[in-house]
Amino acid sequence: MNRLIRLSPRVLVCLFALCPVALAAGSFTLEQVMSSPFPSDLAVQPRGGRIAWVFAAKGARNVWIADAPDFRARRVTRYSGDDGQAISSVRLTPDGKTIVYARGSETNNDKEVANPNSSVEQPRQQVWAMEIDGAAQPRLLGEMACGEEGCEDIQISPDGQTALWAARKQLWVAPVAGGVPAKALAYVRGDNSDPKWSPDGKRVAFRSDRGDHSFIGVYDAQRDTILWLAPSVDRDLFPRWSPDGRQIAFIRLPGRQQRQPLIPVAPQPWSIWIADASTGTARAIWRSAADLRSSFPRLTADASFQFANGRIVFASEQDGRNHLYSVATSGGPATLLTSGDFDVEHVSLSVDRNSVLYSSNQDDVDRRHLWRVAVAGGRPQALTRGQTIEWRPMETGDGKFVVCFGSSGTSPAMPYRLTSSGREMIAPEALPADFPSAQLVEPKQVIFKAEDGWSIHGQLFVPRGRTAPGPALVYIHGGSMRQMLLGFHYGYYYHNAYEANQYLASLGYVVLSVNYRTGIMYGRDFREPPDGGWRGASEYKDIVAAGRYLQSLPIVDPKKVGLWGGSYGGFLTAMGLARNSDIFAAGVDLHGVHDWSTLRRIGGPASDAPDALAAAKLAFESSPNASIATWKSPVLLIQGDDDRNVAFSQTVDLAQRLRARGVPFEQIVFPDEIHDFLLWRNWVRAYAAGAEFFDRILKRGESVGEAMQTAQ
Repeated sequence: MNRLIRLSPRVLVCLFALCPVALAAGSFTLEQVMSSPFPSDLAVQPRGGRIAWVFAAKGARNVWIADAPDFRARRVTRYSGDDGQAISSVRLTPDGKTIVYARGSETNNDKEVANPNSSVEQPRQQVWAMEIDGAAQPRLLGEMACGEEGCEDIQISPDGQTALWAARKQLWVAPVAGGVPAKALAYVRGDNSDPKWSPDGKRVAFRSDRGDHSFIGVYDAQRDTILWLAPSVDRDLFPRWSPDGRQIAFIRLPGRQQRQPLIPVAPQPWSIWIADASTGTARAIWRSAADLRSSFPRLTADASFQFANGRIVFASEQDGRNHLYSVATSGGPATLLTSGDFDVEHVSLSVDRNSVLYSSNQDDVDRRHLWRVAVAGGRPQALTRGQTIEWRPMETGDGKFVVCFGSSGTSPAMPYRLTSSGREMIAPEALPADFPSAQLVEPKQVIFKAEDGWSIHGQLFVPRGRTAPGPALVYIHGGSMRQMLLGFHYGYYYHNAYEANQYLASLGYVVLSVNYRTGIMYGRDFREPPDGGWRGASEYKDIVAAGRYLQSLPIVDPKKVGLWGGSYGGFLTAMGLARNSDIFAAGVDLHGVHDWSTLRRIGGPASDAPDALAAAKLAFESSPNASIATWKSPVLLIQGDDDRNVAFSQTVDLAQRLRARGVPFEQIVFPDEIHDFLLWRNWVRAYAAGAEFFDRILKRGESVGEAMQTAQ
């Protein structure tokens, strides 16, 4: 049954009818600015010029393709409606005739696939295949139901005949042609994942996680055997085949040690190993130092780790920035491929394996551009530049073209191909005719200081024609290992948030999107402060600095500053209201963490860490709940109750604490919805309610009473 809600009549009508939302004299509606199709899951035909990707258009997700050289796009699948069914891990067979993909969400701790529509039929996450040409319908290959965010990883055999994927701790195979049920590749103890076909398609390398240690195994289909590569007490991951199939590279981390203190940040040394794929013998060809900067670069290690021609490409932060290196398979010193005051993010290998394509913020700290560098070293070549943003570079399988996704300050994310004169949009016809690019504002880069001297970057959205003091908002991204950009973001969650900030600016709000410490692309020291997060929440100083920066602007009324954000941004929104209701007059908190000490990884009675109690105390003191006594400003709480990233209990508990102290709050609960809302209409509803909430508090000065709100 739907939960009852008390909202203004205008918002109630929009919630139930999904009418175009225009809560003030904006030049466009919220629905308009959120109507662009978001592209994801770019894939290339292994041996040809065909590419594929997913467009999510108002909640309807479909696979599209385009063929070189003209890259005229067309939709392949025919799913319709805002059904909450994600599509991921899109793959093209080597001949380019078939697409394979996963449809449906991953499972929660109760092994349940998300059901945001509250359907009476249990939803499933499954693997599908479909012929691209002809009238054939998608055919079911098997169940996936993998168990964590981003776990979908389908691998197609080199001959294009077999699909392979990891789920439910085992590896599964099914013929791409269908007709035969998927089956486990083999019985293997442990949690098995990251499968990789050998170049000849006769063997599969994979990772077998055993808890405190893990192995790299090789399954031989002809012999029906498993070979373990140099098994040890350590944790091995990321198997990569050599082009000739004779060797496998992998990364080794130390095994988990018991009774380690939680509060000090400990280095995580690591090494690169090469194994003989026939005998399993292995040797280390490179080892990191044991200091903090040389620790395992967990953000980009997987994508950056590539087996090129005679060399291994990898990422390291040993100089404080996330850079690319390569080392000969015979060992020896590593060669620095990228250098400078920037970080590398999205990485892929060229078809000939002689160069690396990557995105970075070199020379443009709050954007992304594409580069190419030789695997053996040399001067990187800039592939894109200017006031645009590009990510996910890939060469087509014939090696003739580079494709990517891209955006700008006023143009949403779309697929592109690179040309000698710049970039050319693929599928421009997919953009709605009334998308309001011309009415959007170009955010301005601003840099301000926190009280302890840290330089903090932000993007300032100033309403057109704004000259007099008025309301303003601080936007706080989640993650926290994210960075907001001077344009539409490369992540769906933050692409939506950027659209919301543009909409709020159209309603007359000055919006400051703040890239606080613990975020990415400003170096490891910025991202990993020893007193960040649950260890002291030093990043909250950056939120206070952002609020005071807004208060200092002549176009801002210092008494009408609010803040909003989701996930980690919800945590910092709640921190602002709890600790500084004198600065922040209202807030919208989407699925935020409110008590770090309840998270399993931080202390607790069951922990064997010697400082478990001290860690739990520090974590609580670094949380909004610790400052509930000084929370005065009203808040709108929004969350789905099947959230797999932040437990719904975080919002349930906070609401009771606010209720007990008489702090005004409102709530929107989405039954059966997850963290990154699967239903497009739920994003529209959440943002519409947030705008209406700020209008009432910051523009009209109305009071807030506790309200129950219907989300469906």
